[in-house]
Amino acid sequence: MTNDQMTSDQMTSDQFTNSQSTSYPPPLPVGRILQASNRGFVVGCRAMQREIPVFGSFVRADLRSSDAAVYGLIYNVALRDDQFVRYVVVAEPTEEVVRDQQENRQVPIEVSVLAVGCRMGGRILHCIPPQPPVTMDFLYQCAPEEVRDFTRRLDYFRLVLGARDVPADELLVASLRFAAAARPPQERESFLLEAGRELARLLGGDLLRLDTLLRQISGSR
Repeated sequence: MTNDQMTSDQMTSDQFTNSQSTSYPPPLPVGRILQASNRGFVVGCRAMQREIPVFGSFVRADLRSSDAAVYGLIYNVALRDDQFVRYVVVAEPTEEVVRDQQENRQVPIEVSVLAVGCRMGGRILHCIPPQPPVTMDFLYQCAPEEVRDFTRRLDYFRLVLGARDVPADELLVASLRFAAAARPPQERESFLLEAGRELARLLGGDLLRLDTLLRQISGSR
């Protein structure tokens, strides 16, 4: 089955959710897109910050179409080899030099993202996006309001659970922690219970995997 066929099959009407508002708070940039496909993309960022980038967090890349965007989950953060750092380490650098190299890397930190949905015409759809974002465009951290809108439905679960070369189960649990934290405290437990029921529906034939996931989710409550 081709990507186009999968996208078409998955873009059914019952998978659309109305976004309450697309006027979210100013987004926090993660970095610029280095390479992209409609299944995921890699982003380069300059330095590691306290809250960016974080495994399992929801991110968004805007598309060129009006009010269109791709949503994804960060599933890997890699610090690639930097030849200059090798020389600096051997020279026994001062703390000032170390801090400068950590904050002003010559080789960008690479952030890998799994695409799990898109926004089109003010509606959020959990599917493989029809188009990828463009290289050099910004990737943004989703605000809590945007995370709540995206996770009003849980259809993105199957995209994560079926993803290859991704720590799918750990990624899904981490995303649920972020989604629960984006909600008021009184709504978090009911949200996680709903997530557990959806997983039971999807993984009824794989009880060992289901049990492991439910235990991890229970630890998030």
